[in-house]
Amino acid sequence: MEIEQRKIMKREEDDKEENNNQLSLHEEEQETEEEMSGRTIEPWTKQITVRGVLVSIVIGVVFSVIAQKLNLTTGIVPNLNSSAALLAFVFVQTWTKILKKSGFVSKPFTRQENTMIQTSAVACYGIAVGGGFASYLLGLNHKTYVLSGANMEGNSEKSVKEPGLGWMTAYLFAVCFIGLFVLIPLRKVMIIDLKLTYPSGLATAVLINGFHTQGDAQAKKQVRGFMKYFSFSFLWGFFQWFFSGIEGCGFAQFPTFGLKAWKQTFFFDFSMTFVGAGMICSHVVNLSLLLGATLSYGLMWPLLDKRKGSWFPNNLDEHNMKSIYGYKVFLSVALILGDGLYTFFKILYVTIVSINARVKNKPNDLDTVGDKKQQKFRKEDENFLRDKIPMWVGISGYLTFAAVSTIVVPLIFPQLKWYYVIVAYIFAPSLAFCNAYGAGLTDINMAYNYGKIGLFVLAAVTGRENGVVAGLAGCGLIKSVVSVSCILMQDFKTAHYTMTSPKAMFASQMIGTIVGCIVTPLSFFLFYRAFDIGNPNGEFKAPYALIYRNMAILGVQGFSALPLHCLQMCYGFFGFAVLVNVVRDLTPAKVGRFMPLPTAMAVPFLVGAYFAIDMCVGTLVVFIWEKRNRRKAEVMVPAVASGLICGEGLWTLPAAVLALAGVKPPICMKFLAS
Repeated sequence: MEIEQRKIMKREEDDKEENNNQLSLHEEEQETEEEMSGRTIEPWTKQITVRGVLVSIVIGVVFSVIAQKLNLTTGIVPNLNSSAALLAFVFVQTWTKILKKSGFVSKPFTRQENTMIQTSAVACYGIAVGGGFASYLLGLNHKTYVLSGANMEGNSEKSVKEPGLGWMTAYLFAVCFIGLFVLIPLRKVMIIDLKLTYPSGLATAVLINGFHTQGDAQAKKQVRGFMKYFSFSFLWGFFQWFFSGIEGCGFAQFPTFGLKAWKQTFFFDFSMTFVGAGMICSHVVNLSLLLGATLSYGLMWPLLDKRKGSWFPNNLDEHNMKSIYGYKVFLSVALILGDGLYTFFKILYVTIVSINARVKNKPNDLDTVGDKKQQKFRKEDENFLRDKIPMWVGISGYLTFAAVSTIVVPLIFPQLKWYYVIVAYIFAPSLAFCNAYGAGLTDINMAYNYGKIGLFVLAAVTGRENGVVAGLAGCGLIKSVVSVSCILMQDFKTAHYTMTSPKAMFASQMIGTIVGCIVTPLSFFLFYRAFDIGNPNGEFKAPYALIYRNMAILGVQGFSALPLHCLQMCYGFFGFAVLVNVVRDLTPAKVGRFMPLPTAMAVPFLVGAYFAIDMCVGTLVVFIWEKRNRRKAEVMVPAVASGLICGEGLWTLPAAVLALAGVKPPICMKFLAS
């Protein structure tokens, strides 16, 4: 999801917090170097263990289910990389202690094995996050076609493809592996020569190094905190199930602020998953969600509803694209496009300036981090270069998988001609490099924006009959290459700092991607068969499926697809998104950090306010905790948040099985006016 691209905003929230983090990073670096100076790093074949593979599969499967649920409900998935590293540490440490108490000797748990597990698990659940199951692939089904306006010009009845386990799995295997090979020849250039920081990859490495250098007391606190809140969240989800007999019942519909506010979706729905997600996401993301909810459901939609009969007919269904629903969809699209396009050109500009400065050997502010650490990273550089991945592996792998994709994708989507696929893969390496380079500087993965550009181009050039399907399928093709290559480069940064072999890292990525391509479609159909996916009034709204399909319709049809006066409003919201970004970038940090994120604001336009309230509860908990004891909060917040997310997320599995078996909750708790 696009919110994941905004992790950098966390650093802009508080300059003092940033300085503290840099200090702790410096201390941790010294500690890591001292420890590693007397250690022998195992060969890459021993860094990948059977134990590690099994643990990574378990974590990857659990996180895939959680990510699938979050994607299908709101479309917002927090970054779970730290949680994956934490769970890997918890699982293996607990297992080794049990074996030790039982009298068995087990292999010591190293940071390299921890890194391998985290990488494989993230690669697995990353398919669920970015595989399109709640966006461009789901946007092809009949329900989304109807919601987008069955009679709308450009929205052809032929542009429908119902979800299928076979073709979805084949599509993933065809497009998800190409990104693993595209930037392999540039691994040394980007990590060592250019010294790109990749803040998320570096932060994950610092966390893993911390697990293996900190005392047992702190590790035990994190484990206890995780297990405590995991158990609470799981049991709370189980308890809530008994009161949700029919749709619209249960604690999830509790009118916290009164029935009038409840009708406008302003209530706390007691979701521990979203509370935990709010604890992980930055304050600016959560407050942007609340601002978007207030602006839409608190102000605009009630005002637009009064224009019924004037701006749109009275007799239209509430989910007709020519009614108020059209404004909800297209205004959210305008915010996302304004934010995405501005960020795209900004990162492109930063990339060009930085490359130009490096070519001319001029000092650049973006280089300072790498320059200061040149001496410190010498040992890491030597280890990183020791296990080289041959260039022929990258080139042959890319060409082979590109050829397979060129054959398979047009067979799945005949509307997307083979020559369009070839053209996409010709441009993909340069797009992947620009995106990975920009992410190394700014920590923003622009893959979704590259995918949207591809969506508009393919939808426009393919024509009205085939444009929607070609645009949506091509969007996934481009996004997958660009995203996977960027994630791999971030993981190479993690490997560099934890002294993990690049070969072990690459193999872990392959394992995780294979498992993800199998598990993700299965987890999707678990939800798709058990719940009403895509229902605008239900829990699983899947808002991005509708957004992406309407983007494709815009690419085919142009602005005639918009309701009355919607184009003028879209101009305003597009301009607002650009203006907010300009103010953030040009004003001092103490002013810019208060600017909202337009992409985050856009999500409640379709979903509602309830999940924004849940996430703000999470951000309030973190805020108070940091005020009372910042050091304890830094240690425990990831563990507590992971426990809350994983507990209720894991309950989704038995809940889905019960729904498939026809077992219904015995009680319906509903609130009515007296």
